Order: sequence, then C-alpha cells, then structure tokens
Amino acid sequence: MSKVSTILIVDDDEGHAILIRENLEAADVTNPIQHFRDGQAILDFFFERRDVPGETYLVLLDIRMPKVDGIEVLRRLKADPELKKIPVIMLTTTDDAREVERCHQLGCNVYIQKPVDSDKFAEAIRRLGLVVQLLLLPTLGGV
Repeated sequence: MSKVSTILIVDDDEGHAILIRENLEAADVTNPIQHFRDGQAILDFFFERRDVPGETYLVLLDIRMPKVDGIEVLRRLKADPELKKIPVIMLTTTDDAREVERCHQLGCNVYIQKPVDSDKFAEAIRRLGLVVQLLLLPTLGGV
C-alpha cells in the first residue's frame, strides 16, 4: 500500500478538468495530475502500460464522454484482475439513481455529483482533495 502517486482526471469538459486540477491544488494536493479527454484515451493508457509495476493511481471519471463513456471505462477497469484495484471516483453531473446504482454495482468506489454552481463545485473538489491526501492504495503489479 502507498499514497496516491498520480491522479487521472477523465473528463471531456476542459473547464471542469481545469477546475478539478486548480481546486485539488488549492487543497495542497501535490500529486501529479494527468487529464484524459475521453474514455478511449484512459483505456489506452492502462491497457498499453502493463509494464509499469509499482504505480498507484486514483481515477476521477466522468460518465458522459465521447468515444467510450465512463460507465464502460469503469466496467473494463473493474473486469481486469490487476486494474480492478485502482480506486475510481465517478465525478459527474448525473444524479439518476439507476445510474448511481449501476456504477456501484460495477465497482466504483465513490459517486460524487458535480454541483452545477461553480463555487459549490470548487468547494466539493477542495474537500475531495483533503480526502485524497489520506488515501492508501494498492500498487499495480503487486509491488
């Protein structure tokens, strides 16, 4: 187990991704942050990087994205014996109870609805940043 090394933001909305990054940094999160603009990009990142043992990741995943949506990304990550260890936080504007339930059934760790109000959204991400600093996560590759 180790602290989060890299936070992966998967969101096609550039403005949301910037707000997430800025507010994590405002919460003194100093981890590297990478942004992926669609579901296929994050799947390529993980399924083409099997040779990097010892890494830890936290995925902040939107649902509605081009190419591959967040629910399918979640399904594929959690279906993989190694990648299923990666914590996935669904961070989306959707509050449909069926979708929340489906994400939890597929293995998401936390489901957070993005507040529509930008100040409330910023505050929610700052609070998430405080939690991120405390997380201990399993490393990939069993290292």
